[in-house]
Amino acid sequence: MKTILSSETMDIPDSVSIKVKAKMIKVEGPRSKLSRNFKPEFQITLRIESWFGSRKTSVAIHTNLSHIENLITGVTKGYHCKMRFVYAHFPINASITNDNKSIEIRNFLGEKKVDMLEGVSIARSEKVKDEIVLDGNYVELVSRSAALINQKCHVKNKDIRKFLDGIHVSEKGR
Repeated sequence: MKTILSSETMDIPDSVSIKVKAKMIKVEGPRSKLSRNFKPEFQITLRIESWFGSRKTSVAIHTNLSHIENLITGVTKGYHCKMRFVYAHFPINASITNDNKSIEIRNFLGEKKVDMLEGVSIARSEKVKDEIVLDGNYVELVSRSAALINQKCHVKNKDIRKFLDGIHVSEKGR
């Protein structure tokens, strides 16, 4: 079954400018500039709409609207992710190197180095002892960088219910 017209609209803040060219959307705000390319199944304007689309394209309208909202939030407020060091006996040591672009994890099953993705910076929390904070403008890159750190500290061949050591995400936000 095809829907005749599916459309969604959204309000754009005054401090943000959006440029649409074909399927590429560019969002500029006070923090940075972000861009994203969308699939060529429907038209993108300030109003997202699809004529005679299937259920798949109708659902994709709301998904793409959420992506645009994430871009707007990224260029206005930014995203952060807090990660905590969890250990039972031996404390995990970590040093931030390469101008806040990589982290070296020591004293945890050897030495590991994780490079942050482009646009993501890492810093130690001043208030909490064993906590690091990832900051960036693009929510997907911040989340992927946190996942890379978490995966480097994954312990193989151990019961994860009993062996909880590692670096885990404690908070995500804007």
